[in-house]
Amino acid sequence: MEKIPFTREGYENLKRELEQLKSVARPENIRAIEEARAHGDLSENAEFEAAKERQAFIEGRLCELEYKLASADIIDPDKVSRDRAVFACRVLLENIDTGENVEYQLVGPEESDISGGKISVSSPLGRAIVGKKTGDEIILNAPGGKRHYELVDIL
Repeated sequence: MEKIPFTREGYENLKRELEQLKSVARPENIRAIEEARAHGDLSENAEFEAAKERQAFIEGRLCELEYKLASADIIDPDKVSRDRAVFACRVLLENIDTGENVEYQLVGPEESDISGGKISVSSPLGRAIVGKKTGDEIILNAPGGKRHYELVDIL
C-alpha cells in the first residue's frame, strides 16, 4: 500500500470528517430514507431517490477516507530539514515582478487550501518549490505567462 503524506493537522481533519459522516450524516440520511419510504410509491418518490444518492455518496466518501487514513504517513513539520523546501515546511516567497511576499505550507493534495496558505506539493508551484534552497529563483510557467519568485526563507 502506497503511503500518503499528511501533516498532523490534515490527518486530524480527515478523522473528524470520517467521524462526522459516521455519527451524523449517515444516521440523518437513514432517517431521510425511512421517511421517504413512508410516503408510499417509491417509483415516483424524488425524496427517496435523493436520499439513496446521498447514501451512495456518503458510503463512497467513508471508504475513501478510511483508505487514506490507513495509508497515511504523518510528517511532523518541526522535524523536517530546513536546508531545502520539502513536504510540510512553510516557505516565504517573493514575487520578483511585483515585490509581493506570500507564505505557503507545502502539503498533500488532500490538505491543499490556497486561501489558508497551503499548497499541494503536486501543484505546479508546489513542484517548482520542492527541493529549492533559500535564495533560489523559482520560475513558474503559468497560463498567463511566466512568474518569477525568490525563495526568501524556509520557515
